[in-house]
Amino acid sequence: MKCLVTGGAGYIGSHVCKALKAAGHEPIVFDNLSNGRASAVKWGPLVVGDILDDEALDAVFREHQLEGVIHLAGLIEVRASIQQPEQYYEVNIGGTLELAKAMVRHGVRSLVFSSSAAVYGHPEMTPIREDHPKSPVSPYGHTKWMAEQILSDMARAHDLSVMSLRYFNAAGADLDGEIGEAHSPETHLIPLAILTALQKRPKFTINGDGSILRDFIHVKDLADAHVKALEWTMKNNGSAAVNLGTGQGCSVQEILDEVVRLTQADFPMERGPGSPLDPPVLVADSSLAKEMLGWIPAHSDLTTILETAWKWHRQ
Repeated sequence: MKCLVTGGAGYIGSHVCKALKAAGHEPIVFDNLSNGRASAVKWGPLVVGDILDDEALDAVFREHQLEGVIHLAGLIEVRASIQQPEQYYEVNIGGTLELAKAMVRHGVRSLVFSSSAAVYGHPEMTPIREDHPKSPVSPYGHTKWMAEQILSDMARAHDLSVMSLRYFNAAGADLDGEIGEAHSPETHLIPLAILTALQKRPKFTINGDGSILRDFIHVKDLADAHVKALEWTMKNNGSAAVNLGTGQGCSVQEILDEVVRLTQADFPMERGPGSPLDPPVLVADSSLAKEMLGWIPAHSDLTTILETAWKWHRQ
């Protein structure tokens, strides 16, 4: 099928496009290139446009006769969302609504939405199931939860089929080394550690004592889940949400120790203050994704995550 991938020039989006192509689908990338890179668009055409622009959306729907949408475009930095919440509400909520309205106008009913574990806030229990209370602690988390609710309402009103994927911590790079993580500025733990090991950063700052646990999921496994979710929407009605994680937590200190072991680089580290935005543990129960999508992460062991990231950043 022809599938619009908003944000398809970004880190996760480009991996999703490769997975779609491998599954026999045609990805049409729609990206304003504010964070994505045109060089990462390799598996289908790139349409430069903004999800807040209804005319640009109408044009891409008309030209490509789309059958499904995977929506990854949006702002993603938690701390930036606190400093500039208005931008996050405008882009993440406004853009999602404009996209859903365009789908209704053009009779496209299948949508996969890029959500986040940030909808849960500080977990009351772990591993976290999908029915865990939703208590976001940042505007970013609020926008993801609000967007899920908007899409659920739109699904009921307009016969859409929506699958929201709540990511935990995406990491790693393409197994073939074609694409990888290249944010600007970079804020994620693993690439920051690797860039420090490569002497592209002067030092690594550990915020807090390094004990917080996170559930890291390889971006290839994440991309495969999007393909399965898209195919689910073609066969089912209504809306649903599933977690994407491994059920295993790794601490910041464990990650750093493994990066040092892998790279054989003795890079300087310093301690910084922890943040109340950082829950001590974020680990997923992804059994529902297995049940509904038949999805099992196959590449999300820490060794594969770090080795693929290291290979990508050394290129």
